[in-house]
Amino acid sequence: MSHPQFTPRPLNPIYAGLPTTIFEVMSGLARTHEAVNLGQGFPDDPGPEDVRRKAAEAVVDGWNQYPPMMGLPELRHAAAAHYRHWQGLELDPDAEVMVTSGATEALAGALFSLIEPGDEVVLFQPLYDAYLPLVQRAGGIPRLVRLEPPSWAMTAEKLDQVFSERTKLVLFNNPQNPTGVVYDRAQMQLLADYCVRFNAYAVCDEVWEHVVFDGLTFEPLMALPGMRERTVKISSAGKIFGMTGWKVGLVFAAPPLMKVLSKAHQFLTFTTPPNLQAAVAYGLGKPDDYFTTMRAGLQRSRDRLAAGLKGLGFEVLPSRGTYFLSIDLAAQGNAREPNAFDDEAFCLDLVKTRKVAAIPVSAFYAEDAVKSVVRFCFAKHDATIDRALAHLADLARKS
Repeated sequence: MSHPQFTPRPLNPIYAGLPTTIFEVMSGLARTHEAVNLGQGFPDDPGPEDVRRKAAEAVVDGWNQYPPMMGLPELRHAAAAHYRHWQGLELDPDAEVMVTSGATEALAGALFSLIEPGDEVVLFQPLYDAYLPLVQRAGGIPRLVRLEPPSWAMTAEKLDQVFSERTKLVLFNNPQNPTGVVYDRAQMQLLADYCVRFNAYAVCDEVWEHVVFDGLTFEPLMALPGMRERTVKISSAGKIFGMTGWKVGLVFAAPPLMKVLSKAHQFLTFTTPPNLQAAVAYGLGKPDDYFTTMRAGLQRSRDRLAAGLKGLGFEVLPSRGTYFLSIDLAAQGNAREPNAFDDEAFCLDLVKTRKVAAIPVSAFYAEDAVKSVVRFCFAKHDATIDRALAHLADLARKS
């Protein structure tokens, strides 16, 4: 019996049209050319041993069947206590805390829950690569704010251009990847004022909240006046403990929002490995000196890479959080037009000829990209940083 030839039907154009991410491209090239990988954001360190041992013990001695959909009670209570201590938030662990399989799942669930087709969504460029396709898949219409070096600041003029009565929500990343900016109270108050004025929700990607430097104290947007009932706060145990493969997310929202967010979670992953949840519950209760020591170590690595790059003649942009700092090729020696550069070509040449992988920040723009900024990850051992700097010797002066 013969069958008609298979004719492929159209696939979802949002995902079918997406290229391979720059992170995959650069990490692949780093392997091919045996380069020092300062591109993708993961630490050399394996993470705190006591937390890892708790996860191993929980696999052997603990429960390995479905945990509750909202997350283990011990983790939800530990999270509420942790954020009360560190950020002054009063959260009901039974009604306002949920565990997800990573922050990206939490973002997807929040966007799918809150966006109706045709809703406008404010996003800030440069933006994390998952944001735009998730907003579009939910039926949202992106309204993009273009941020620029060196300050990457929001302004009332920029926000006036994108907020309107059609604005449903804003997606806000603080501390911000890829720029390393930690937005101060004045900048966040400006954004909060617009959310209140236009009755918009705020989905806050705050996964880098513990990775801040220079004595900064992180403040969540949820804590600002008028924001408690309209904000979804998203955190990541993978970022808090430097174990990016764990994919344990934490979501915080007022009960009316959480009821809807939990339905999206139910039909995305439903639950998260219970041993990892038990270990994260333990980790969130670690004494303050664990977190301050972690920050101090990363700040030292940031300063080591920054000093080395400056010594080689690069213009290093400020970084007060995340694992990342950037150089601005347009600021080399004289003030030239930022878009006279090609950061992607620079990075491709860098990995092939200098054997150092970095990320072009233009990859974080959907339109009208800044093309002069290159991002490096400094969450590495001293030897890794020093090897990269040795490979980059004299490059800035020759470019």
